[in-house]
Amino acid sequence: MRGYLASSISVACAAALALPLTLTTGAAAAPHRAPDVPGSTQSLPLRSLAQTPSDRARGAAPQGLPRRAVEPFSLLGLVWENAAAELDGTVEVRTRAVATGAWTAWQQVETHNGDHAADPGTAESESGRVRGSTAPLWVGASDGVEVRVRQADGSTTELPEGMRLELVDPGDDPPAAGNGAQGPAPGGATGRTPVGGLEIPELNQLDTEAEAAASGDLVVDAKAAKPYIGARPRIVTRKGWGADESLREKSFVYTSTVKAAFVHHSATGNNYTCAQAPSVIRSMYRYHVKSSGWRDLGYNFAVDKCGNIYEGRAGGVAKPVLGAHTLGFNTKSTGIAVLGTYSSSNPPAAAVTAVAKLTAWKLGLHGINPKGKVTLTSGGSGKYAKGKKVAMNAVAGHRDGFVTDCPGSRLYGKLGTIRSASASYQGR
Repeated sequence: MRGYLASSISVACAAALALPLTLTTGAAAAPHRAPDVPGSTQSLPLRSLAQTPSDRARGAAPQGLPRRAVEPFSLLGLVWENAAAELDGTVEVRTRAVATGAWTAWQQVETHNGDHAADPGTAESESGRVRGSTAPLWVGASDGVEVRVRQADGSTTELPEGMRLELVDPGDDPPAAGNGAQGPAPGGATGRTPVGGLEIPELNQLDTEAEAAASGDLVVDAKAAKPYIGARPRIVTRKGWGADESLREKSFVYTSTVKAAFVHHSATGNNYTCAQAPSVIRSMYRYHVKSSGWRDLGYNFAVDKCGNIYEGRAGGVAKPVLGAHTLGFNTKSTGIAVLGTYSSSNPPAAAVTAVAKLTAWKLGLHGINPKGKVTLTSGGSGKYAKGKKVAMNAVAGHRDGFVTDCPGSRLYGKLGTIRSASASYQGR
């Protein structure tokens, strides 16, 4: 099992070395951000660094970037050309805060290695655009960066070819909706209304079922399922968090049903405020599409630390949208990412409650008991061979389908609570 590399932040002051920059939005270079496109990406190729005595003894060749000034960004990650190549090593970064000019201590980035991805054999995975990538790390508004990448201790494996650092600026928040929901946020958090447009919180059960069945891709037996469908929670729409719909592929791809919900942590770190959550999601979206080469944001839903729920991959929150969240098990499932890193930090109660409410509704639309077991067929995950039928919990953790620490030990330990609460919200 790959260990998750926990991130930590402390402050150290140092001067930055300013070097020439290349600012790109996607693949095309541009000297300035286009005014009608929210956000931008800087793509900086890594280069060989000086070897330490330990590196020389192992025959290792570290790569990275010396400390340098860059255009402002808030999220970073590494990508490389061959999506099948694994980064067997450590990625460490330091960044300089725009507000204070202070440099952080070294932070580690999760190496990721394909566990969040489209299933093998799908059009998305075989598009020719998909790249290998680390998990993205949210660092907040920054204008300086330093990177070092080393092979795992004792390893002589070469690092993946074509590695580059992606620095993502999320752009500005969308205007706040004039009729935004009032009162406490989902899960009990108070003092903040989510930014932007919301799915109508007063939507009743019949409205929910009608929308879910309208596409023809999903048939709901309302008579049988209605007693066990949880109330539809408030969901911040893609418009609400400021999705640039020109980035993603225009068409939608659906699976036949939703039998399971896979819970993830985003591994982007916990140093964000709930007011910044839309920016985190916009950054992840751009990183997944422009940097990693996916058709859209990988997750179907995101949940922030205040318990606000956000629409993820486009296609309709009530519909069985095919995601790219759990390699080998995206078919007949939905992916929910709790924003943050929960390997050694406890997930907030508001986030746990929100996941329970979301799964009570989403799984309920398909007649699934959140406390029950389901059988899924592996599309080839590394942990399970392609075609193998696997029995797992209807509310599962990412690690149940792939060799990974995701969703972090602390969040994984809350899944029993989530299942019980979700079933209760369904009236079971």
